[in-house]
Amino acid sequence: MRVAIVTESFPPDVNGVAHCAVRTAEHLAARGHDTLVVAPSVAERAAPADGPYRLVHVPSVPWPGYRQVRVALPTRRVAAALAEHRADIVHLASPFVLGARGMAAAERLGLPAVAVYQTDLAGYARTYLGVGGGAAWRRMRALHSAADRTLAPSTAAMSDLVEHGVPRVHLWPRGVDSERFHPRHRDPVLRAGLAPGGELLVGYVGRLAPEKRVDLLAGVCSLPGVKVVVIGDGPSEQSLREALPGAVFPGRRTGDELAGLYASLDLFVHTGPLETFCQTVQEAMASGVPVVAPAAGGPLDLVHHGTTGLLVPPRDGAALREAVAGLAAAPASRRAFGRAGRAAVAARTWAAVGDQLLGHYAEVLEQRRPARVPGAVTAARPYGRIRQRERALVSREGSVA
Repeated sequence: MRVAIVTESFPPDVNGVAHCAVRTAEHLAARGHDTLVVAPSVAERAAPADGPYRLVHVPSVPWPGYRQVRVALPTRRVAAALAEHRADIVHLASPFVLGARGMAAAERLGLPAVAVYQTDLAGYARTYLGVGGGAAWRRMRALHSAADRTLAPSTAAMSDLVEHGVPRVHLWPRGVDSERFHPRHRDPVLRAGLAPGGELLVGYVGRLAPEKRVDLLAGVCSLPGVKVVVIGDGPSEQSLREALPGAVFPGRRTGDELAGLYASLDLFVHTGPLETFCQTVQEAMASGVPVVAPAAGGPLDLVHHGTTGLLVPPRDGAALREAVAGLAAAPASRRAFGRAGRAAVAARTWAAVGDQLLGHYAEVLEQRRPARVPGAVTAARPYGRIRQRERALVSREGSVA
């Protein structure tokens, strides 16, 4: 099969969309499929060498106020790349700007498309722009309605999509590298460096940005015998250093170094209320670490309250502090939660999840098969009208040849 992945983000970006896209491309190649990835350019950052797939970059600009995030500009290169690749199916990873071009190109080429919902763009619009999410949902609804199938990472995300009028929604969760993220990587020397007084080590891993609400850890920082470690980088780092007295900020970490940090924690805390899945929760669980997370979005599927960790009301710093304090005083519960969390996710490998994705591709291709029989007539997606709206949006945003 010849697959074209059109993604809004790709390494060296460090975020859920980029990570899922690269693991998907690697899995498709490992299963013998000819894979193309179309992604935003990386500007001054070092572009990764092609993996077992072909990588095409398109022009992009940095997100205002957050230069680590690149936003693709409209370009005709997407259609040219898909045509040259002779794709059988188009995979749209968190489509919004570049994904709109990918969807339009798929429609013109008569290709089936699978759209992967991954980012709560309506929530981001409220956080960064101070406006309602209606415009973001209208654009997402148009894009996802044009796709043959939308894949959502969690039941909460599925409900959001259905409630906003998106049809043909199916569940596709995310995998985890349960060998890299493993309790055996717990490192006493690393722990001693982070918590020299033998404190309970409570950690957050992720981007340091407003929507992640890492500031909610302020109350946790005030707990006696607790040391907070905040792993990651982003535009909020300086303000968080001021808001979280005593916290340790080791910066962004990846690979085996990140795995060692996860496993060396006593408790993992996630604070973001806008997660459609929350990969870092799953990585912490694979590392045998109990979890405290907001009762919203993806964590509702991942954390079994009272079994693998605790769920707290989103955006509630007092509830977060209380949950951490309770577990700090209950080492037996922490150990039990950690063991149960590891058992819950150990089999959710990227290979298993990747094969589920191939099953979705096969079903979409089978549904499209009559359209390939001479003389057959099938109902087309209403993308002509959607494309007109896309052209209007592009005219306002600008375009690149």
